[in-house]
Amino acid sequence: MIAKLKGRLDSVGIDHAVIDVGGVGYLVSASARTLSALGPVGEAVTIHTEMLVGEDFMRLVGFASGEERDWFRLLTGVQGVGAKVALAILSGFEPADLHRAVAAQDKAMVARANGVGPKLAERIVRELKDKVGGVVPGLGSAGGTAPVAGGGHQADAMAALTGLGFKPAEASAAVSAADAELGADATLDALVRLALKKAAK
Repeated sequence: MIAKLKGRLDSVGIDHAVIDVGGVGYLVSASARTLSALGPVGEAVTIHTEMLVGEDFMRLVGFASGEERDWFRLLTGVQGVGAKVALAILSGFEPADLHRAVAAQDKAMVARANGVGPKLAERIVRELKDKVGGVVPGLGSAGGTAPVAGGGHQADAMAALTGLGFKPAEASAAVSAADAELGADATLDALVRLALKKAAK
């Protein structure tokens, strides 16, 4: 399982990039949002990845953040949403925007993405509501749940917790609480350890 690539950006296409890692070029499919965040060709780049394996194919999908990768996994878990549609949705919306749309059950917003009709948009917001919770990023909820964690170490820590089976809403609340307790100078390792303790309570 390839979870991350760190190397040099060799080239960028309409829907993919090639990352040179030690002389080996990895072709990585990606959303337009991720591709625009990679920076200039020839520069060092780090990209989170998800490996898709089928009977007759193997491909890597890349993401600018662990949070975007988490959303890709959530979206492709919905019936009728394949990798292409999930990337189209992630090309059009930030993870925080998607979280707001799902929390508010705003199917019209999701339907604006390429390849997503009204019925599929309704299924996406309905099926994902229980998985992401009703927390609107940055605002918290009536129950006082912590807002979704931001980028950097917080996003990586959230990816670690969701990878261990915690729901995104649970992981977000735990990481936010841990981050508030440890402060901005906390290492990723310390953040993950404390967040795990809080999530397990």
